[in-house]
Amino acid sequence: MPIDLQRFSRNTAGRDWAVGDIHGHFSRLRAALEDVGFDPERDRLFSVGDLTDRGPECAEAPRWLAQPWFHAVQGNHEDYAVRYVRTGMVDTENWRTNGGGWFLEMSAEDQRTHAETYAQMPLMIEVETAAGLVGIVHADCPVRDWAKLEPYLRDRYKRARGICQWSRERLAHGDATVVRGVRAVVVGHTPLPAPVVLGNVYHIDTAGWKADGYFTLLDLATLRTTPVAVEADAPYA
Repeated sequence: MPIDLQRFSRNTAGRDWAVGDIHGHFSRLRAALEDVGFDPERDRLFSVGDLTDRGPECAEAPRWLAQPWFHAVQGNHEDYAVRYVRTGMVDTENWRTNGGGWFLEMSAEDQRTHAETYAQMPLMIEVETAAGLVGIVHADCPVRDWAKLEPYLRDRYKRARGICQWSRERLAHGDATVVRGVRAVVVGHTPLPAPVVLGNVYHIDTAGWKADGYFTLLDLATLRTTPVAVEADAPYA
């Protein structure tokens, strides 16, 4: 079970950025960070999860998680690895189809090392900014009021985890309901041609892990994206 919620105080020294799903393409991500002048001595990078599977550099994920400036929520692909090692309760063929073959082919020792690292990733992150709290979760927020998040996680953890890591309902229905008590919620999980904002939920997985995609970086202070977003024509369906 991942940590429920991890909190970060305001970064008064530099900038805070969020990035969409990485899926084993850390070299491409480094290039995107260079484009915005990312400074690891002052800046922080927050990931919506899914660091692994599909790309050629999945084994780099634990090294990135060890960096003091990099923080990530646990995505469904990290959850695959944790469940596989702990319980074996994973549809391995489905996982392999979705990029998990690299993990399944590692030694049992290396699998345990990766899974133990991913198990320490929080389910949700909140970051204080000058303009208010920003929440980060892999797929969607399980509550309509941020203040109710922790009680909901305690009382209905299995359902909450499912929404956090798997839900595409907001995009599928074009749901623009605002999550109260938080300035913005940043999510990934669903690849899009450009970022989509529904209510105050920012969907920023622009498939930087695909040949025809790119990494969107969201400045948490301004909620502006780099590259400058041209809004997608329609929500995911």
